[in-house]
Amino acid sequence: MQIKPSASIRQNYNEIADLCRSTGEPVYLTKNGEGDLVVMDIDTFARREKMLKLREELLAVEEDRLAGRAGTTPDELDSYLESIIDEVEHGKKARI
Repeated sequence: MQIKPSASIRQNYNEIADLCRSTGEPVYLTKNGEGDLVVMDIDTFARREKMLKLREELLAVEEDRLAGRAGTTPDELDSYLESIIDEVEHGKKARI
């Protein structure tokens, strides 16, 4: 985890951007010693958003299963999850 004062984003934008891209992790910015902002490169942000969406979908499927609602077969689920993983890894659009 990288922590920088908020002034560093104004003074060293390129350095912060390079740090985000090279580590693939967010940089936490502080203001007056307190957490203020989180900055990350767009690819890392997109990957995190896709993973959060997948987790939400998996949670919904599990809730449906626990409630006894009809779901998909294991083969259908496996195919769908593989397409999501492929999308995250290679930027391809998942087939639903």
